[in-house]
Amino acid sequence: MKLLFPIILAAIGVGGGVGAGLVLRPPLIDAEPEAPCAISQTSPDDSTLNKTVILQETDREYVKLTNQFVVPVVRGEMVTSLVLMSLSLEVGEGDRETIFAREPKLRDALLQVMFDHANAGGFQGAFTNSSKLDALRKTLSDVARTISGNLVSNVLITDIARQDV
Repeated sequence: MKLLFPIILAAIGVGGGVGAGLVLRPPLIDAEPEAPCAISQTSPDDSTLNKTVILQETDREYVKLTNQFVVPVVRGEMVTSLVLMSLSLEVGEGDRETIFAREPKLRDALLQVMFDHANAGGFQGAFTNSSKLDALRKTLSDVARTISGNLVSNVLITDIARQDV
């Protein structure tokens, strides 16, 4: 009898917890497919008319740049860290080959942006803070658009790591 009482209390407690969980759980929401998002991209063909092309989600490709970027972080006169980054570019469907043809010039311009970001202290401290990465992403996107003739709609940071030396 002494052993039966704790077992009954445990069963009541577990049963009450399960019942409360079932009653208080959030309602199930029917998952409906989202509408494809649209991205505005200025056409490079006719800068005087400044045409705007709307890209649907299915009209985009992602071009992964072939090698990682290595950015030294300098404090004083010494390299204190190395930042490794991998980038992908969001482009319109069919623009992949054009981007690969311009990759050397794109890499040079993107690397210069990363050097400037490092020199401004962007890779020190909490370098993955969203405000720091958003500013870097915006600048990278602006430069990529300029170099690619507005073929790039967005720059995605796919990998980032800092190694202190």
